[in-house]
Amino acid sequence: MLLLYAISPRRARNAVLLFASMLFYVWGGGWFIGWLLTSIMGNWTFGHFACRARSAEQAKRLRWIVGGSVVFNIGILGWFKYANFFVDQLNGIASAIDYQGFNWTPIMLPIGISFFTFQANSYVFDIAKGDGKALKNPLDFALYVSLFPQLIAGPIVRYHQVASQLVSRTFTLDNVTAGMTRFTHGLCKKVLIADSVAPIANTAFLSGADLTTEDAWIGILAYTIQIYFDFSGYSDMAIGLGRIFGFRFPENFKHPYSSASMTEFWRRWHVTLSEWFRDYVYIPIGGSRCSRIMTYRNLIFVFLITGFWHGANWTFIVWGVFHGFWLIVDRIQNKKERPAGLKLVLNRFWVLLLVMIGWVVFRAETLSDALTYYSILFGGNTGQVSIAILRHLSMQTVLALVIGSLVFLAPRNIALGPILEEADTRIAAGLRYLLALVALPLTIMLIVNGTFSPFLYFQF
Repeated sequence: MLLLYAISPRRARNAVLLFASMLFYVWGGGWFIGWLLTSIMGNWTFGHFACRARSAEQAKRLRWIVGGSVVFNIGILGWFKYANFFVDQLNGIASAIDYQGFNWTPIMLPIGISFFTFQANSYVFDIAKGDGKALKNPLDFALYVSLFPQLIAGPIVRYHQVASQLVSRTFTLDNVTAGMTRFTHGLCKKVLIADSVAPIANTAFLSGADLTTEDAWIGILAYTIQIYFDFSGYSDMAIGLGRIFGFRFPENFKHPYSSASMTEFWRRWHVTLSEWFRDYVYIPIGGSRCSRIMTYRNLIFVFLITGFWHGANWTFIVWGVFHGFWLIVDRIQNKKERPAGLKLVLNRFWVLLLVMIGWVVFRAETLSDALTYYSILFGGNTGQVSIAILRHLSMQTVLALVIGSLVFLAPRNIALGPILEEADTRIAAGLRYLLALVALPLTIMLIVNGTFSPFLYFQF
């Protein structure tokens, strides 16, 4: 793909990337590409009309167009992602009152739908707000929605962030080498750390597993490390691939485990999703510009749908409300300045503990499984580490746990990915040599000798 892109005329490069992206989606999603194309054509049309309405200063018509785009996008997402959930709830109620439920064939979920739906809708929002002009060529818009580096699991790239790059960008050797370095960094995070600790987390969270308290804490530590290195590793790979082709995607993680408050955590974790909800949901419904009670309502509402966005399961809803509650606590405490010294250390420890506790219900299959895990975690069922967990505590996994845990101590303003990609210092050069000559060969060896391990966020 890179070779074909390099030899293509500048005017043909969007077409080449679009062809690759469509091939990529067909390979993984098959006939579901029809829904991707439906989303593309629908949002491009809404964007075209929104641009005309804004130019003519037709505010009422513009609101109807934006509302129509929301109904269109949420309709597609709601049908595929949540229809099964709501039918299951209705059938559960029907069973409880001894009434016949619905005969229902479960609907399959198109890959990437949560991401490309939000990305496509942001195009209409940005045009309506005046943050960009409509793309005249629908193929350019199709590329924006379906660009394969971040199509499946983000980052969620909003239209105003790449509008100029869609029609004018440069393909240079510097971009290729910087992008490959960033891609390699993400790949190594995924394989060397996330995949190494994954068997521990999977064993600990296996429904019905016979765990001790020690097992439960080791398991939640493993999952806390796994989900960060897995998802941030994917984001690094997507950012690197985008850079190769001349795109600059936004950062998606900014040392979230270094946060001193839950509010700060959500400014650093899955940044593109947090900012999407902030700009397109939280602020439009009033944000913090209203009374204190209404602000709390807005926070709970946004994090309720943030949790539900991750999956059609009560566990995700509870996880979202959990985080919304602690954001309200931050508001009540009115934390405006970041603490220093011992207070900073204690705050960081407290936030990390809360995040880990939240990951339990996020990872559990059901609320019942989550409650069982919590009872073991805090129930004092102490004893030796079980054989099931010990079986996975090899030198490789223990080393991955130790190295992965260093992220908890990392300075909040030093990000290794951008340093590897951009910095022109001896230290950065040494790190790039270490990445290429040590980490990458180890990664390749593990890939060749291991088994396929999908990215965690593919399920969302």
